[in-house]
Amino acid sequence: MTAQAKRPGWLKRGLRSPSFLLGGILSLLFTSLALLSFIWTPHDALSVDIMARLKPVSATYWLGTDQYGRDLFSMIMLGARNSIAVALVAVGIGLGIGVPLGTWAAAKGGWLDELLMRTGDFIFAFPALISAIMITALFGPGAINAIIAIGIFNIPVFARLSRGAALSLWTREFILSARLSGKGAAHITAEHILPNIANLLIVQGTIQFSLGILAEAGLSYVGLGTQPPMPSWGKMLFEAQTMMGFAPQLAIIPGCAIILTVLGLNLLGDGLRDILDPKTHRASGGGNQS
Repeated sequence: MTAQAKRPGWLKRGLRSPSFLLGGILSLLFTSLALLSFIWTPHDALSVDIMARLKPVSATYWLGTDQYGRDLFSMIMLGARNSIAVALVAVGIGLGIGVPLGTWAAAKGGWLDELLMRTGDFIFAFPALISAIMITALFGPGAINAIIAIGIFNIPVFARLSRGAALSLWTREFILSARLSGKGAAHITAEHILPNIANLLIVQGTIQFSLGILAEAGLSYVGLGTQPPMPSWGKMLFEAQTMMGFAPQLAIIPGCAIILTVLGLNLLGDGLRDILDPKTHRASGGGNQS
């Protein structure tokens, strides 16, 4: 069956998945806000105007202003840019280092495999946010160190996932045939292993992306993530905690941004899993194709 013939099936499965549709809409919304912030925001998010402090929602200030007179909608846009950038690069670090390590360990085995697993166990002994706090506390606060901290935790996640998935493939007949034909481990990994575990990596990538956004918000909340004056959702929550009595919207708005973004990514991951998993596809009646 050609790729052109398969494409309508992908589209149909996607349109039938409420998780994929809702997750895709929410993820696209905040991604669009982040990209738009590079060229336009309703107001200067870094501009302080005490005369405009705590303005309500209006045609001028779409979400109102904070205690310093900064436009909340503009800050949400810049905060989306920072959160998505940190999480995206951190996931890229995990994929770029963890997947080669995991597939290499699955192909070679021996001491390398054992070393990888024990190192992963050591890293997993600490919660992700605690590990990130320790790293940024040692090397100093800032977005770059937050990216490194979150990325380091992502490495064993993708390494273990890719190793486990690759090990289950190395005993399959088509892999044995490739080995008998004279192909090396690197060639087999690139040509056969990675394409067959790509769906797992994509789904895990969306999950780690959402966790990265949560970790960045947590680090910024405690002052170890994105530094002022650049807006951050976590920093906005921290600054709003003393204003909850008479301006709860200052905490509700960034809190909702975090919740909706993480929810959208998790729903998108669930939808992608349903669409990409051939077992799910066959169970739903899609396995009768020839």
